[in-house]
Amino acid sequence: MKRIVICLFLALGVWALPPAAVAAVYVSINIAPPPLPYYIQPAPPAADLLWIPGYWAYDDDGYYWVPGTWVLAPQRGFLWTPGYWAWGGGLYYWHGGYWGPTVGYYGGVYYGYGYYGSGYYGGRWEGDHFYYNRNANNVNVTHIHNTYNETINNNVTVNRVSYNGGQGGTAARPSERERNAERERIEATPEQVRHEQGARGNRELRMSANKGRPPIAATPRPGAFNDGNAQPAHDDAQERPGRRQGKSAPDKPAREARKPAGQEKNSGPTSKSPDPPPGESGKNEKRRKGNDKDQDKREASPDEKR
Repeated sequence: MKRIVICLFLALGVWALPPAAVAAVYVSINIAPPPLPYYIQPAPPAADLLWIPGYWAYDDDGYYWVPGTWVLAPQRGFLWTPGYWAWGGGLYYWHGGYWGPTVGYYGGVYYGYGYYGSGYYGGRWEGDHFYYNRNANNVNVTHIHNTYNETINNNVTVNRVSYNGGQGGTAARPSERERNAERERIEATPEQVRHEQGARGNRELRMSANKGRPPIAATPRPGAFNDGNAQPAHDDAQERPGRRQGKSAPDKPAREARKPAGQEKNSGPTSKSPDPPPGESGKNEKRRKGNDKDQDKREASPDEKR
């Protein structure tokens, strides 16, 4: 039997919820949310957009997938804390995501692309601009130059669990810093709301239709479900940035814009960085061959030998 409650507080089960998240409870249901699908993140279509990971939402007709997408923050310096489902008192409660100067608690859910269960490692604000960690995002550096490379340590197991607590859920609990982040929350932007409403009206995104593998898992912009760069769900978890050997995890989260502008800007490829931009590898190979020919000429020159 289904049970949905639209509310801020419920007598049943509220005691089991993280204290910082109680005020953000909007929906509860006794059916567990489906596993998170794997998908490839589309490249950001413009600079200073932030990634909003996809999630399962619920209404009277069941679960439906809200594709991940790139959006503008409501103000410079703000970061997104994803929403999450949590088990308590026999029900699964939805805690909506929010904006704020720091990233708060999101249930320990591994959303990927910088959201590895706690904090955010996909980028940071430097002044008025957002800089993307290329080890966590698919970024076309030909069009977007505000990037850096920060290694992500492999000490968190990657999984598809979409809820906290209960049988099979994550076991994370909110830290004091994450509780404090909740107090500075700003709700989702109108653009995000329209994106979710569009997903709700798309039959293909219903769990009952796609069986947990939505044909539109991520979009380059909110509501761009028919965009050629929209990405479907797939089975290969290795294609996502930051997922080395099936695992990835936090090292130094960019929870807020605390580093001075100019540090690590536009850092080039290193031994641990992603592949160079398209065309660069070919140019480097030509330079290397040219240098080898010059070296051969010098070695064969009588003047050099004398």
